[in-house]
Amino acid sequence: MLNPLKRILRKRKYGDEVIVVSGLPRSGTSMMMRMLDTAGLTILTDHERAADEDNPEGYYEHERVKALESETDKSWVAEARGKVLKVISMLLKDLPDDNFYRVIFMRRDLDEVVASQNRMLERRGEDNPIEDQRTKDYYLRHLVQVKFLVRNRDNIEMLEASYREALDRPLEFARRVNKFLGGSLDAETMAAVVDPQLYRNRKDRLRQP
Repeated sequence: MLNPLKRILRKRKYGDEVIVVSGLPRSGTSMMMRMLDTAGLTILTDHERAADEDNPEGYYEHERVKALESETDKSWVAEARGKVLKVISMLLKDLPDDNFYRVIFMRRDLDEVVASQNRMLERRGEDNPIEDQRTKDYYLRHLVQVKFLVRNRDNIEMLEASYREALDRPLEFARRVNKFLGGSLDAETMAAVVDPQLYRNRKDRLRQP
């Protein structure tokens, strides 16, 4: 835990921290956003992307996040201080240096991630041009890069949070997230919004005919 003096100095330097929910596509980030929303945290979203069959509870996204890599003026990210912002893992490296980020990084089995992506593309009438193994290899390399990034930026702290744990042991999962965020949230309220019915691409069922 950060001692009180360091916490004061950090807040003086960066202001209120930005809570970031991140992870690979289809890794449970929308579920995590809903948990934090239900707990009473303010979500920075523009509501541009509506709920659909793939995410029936909503995406909680902010469209401007998608331009982080190309934008030169990223001062708008400071609007997320004291709030929650969803940022896909590939764009964590593009967050500006003038904020402190507390990142909840969702982890999910890569077979499930790829299967969920493929099902989403199928529902949209699209084909995935990249074979599954190449996608998983890319994701594995990327996850190593994320850990390297966090180790080398002193304005990022990260909690790796398991999607499977959230589904299997939601209260234990919520308590762990709550502790990481300071312990002031209602873990039981957070756990109550976890819906096992949305776990539709379980690894133990992927190879069934």
